Amino acid sequence: MTVQPDLATSHARHPASPALLRSAFRRHAAGVAVVTASGARPVGFTATSVTSVSAEPPMVSFGVGTGSSSWPALAEAEYVGVHILAEGQRELAATFARSGADRFAPPTRWSTGPHGVPVLDGVPAWLVCRVVALVPAGDHRLVLAEVVVGGLDEEPGGPPLVYHQGRFRGLRD
Repeated sequence: MTVQPDLATSHARHPASPALLRSAFRRHAAGVAVVTASGARPVGFTATSVTSVSAEPPMVSFGVGTGSSSWPALAEAEYVGVHILAEGQRELAATFARSGADRFAPPTRWSTGPHGVPVLDGVPAWLVCRVVALVPAGDHRLVLAEVVVGGLDEEPGGPPLVYHQGRFRGLRD
């Protein structure tokens, strides 16, 4: 019979806090995507919270902070773009994560896609989605969006880009 160790002796306990949540999720590898929307000017941000929600109908979700510079345009957006990034796109991810950056200036390559959504060039996959719900979740909103059209790169660009321990990384066996 295997005896399970007492969690109190094998792990330090910490009260719930933003710091605990951030520290715990630094230990969780997550795929990296860029979410875009149109507004008075295009907006976008790097997201590690993109999730496939449903196959029928095809739906995704992601979280967005209500204090982010992208939030006002996203709050009004009928359609959004979700772009899956490859390992070689660390700088693109960093650009869309950087506060105050002109994210759509060169060297970012993009065009206006279906429903006016900014679509990034050279990504392994992109989806244009219709926003169906904005669910309050603390200082964020959980966006539920139905996929209406998308594109897949014929050559997907290698392994996916992941975020782990506060850094963009490649996926290794």
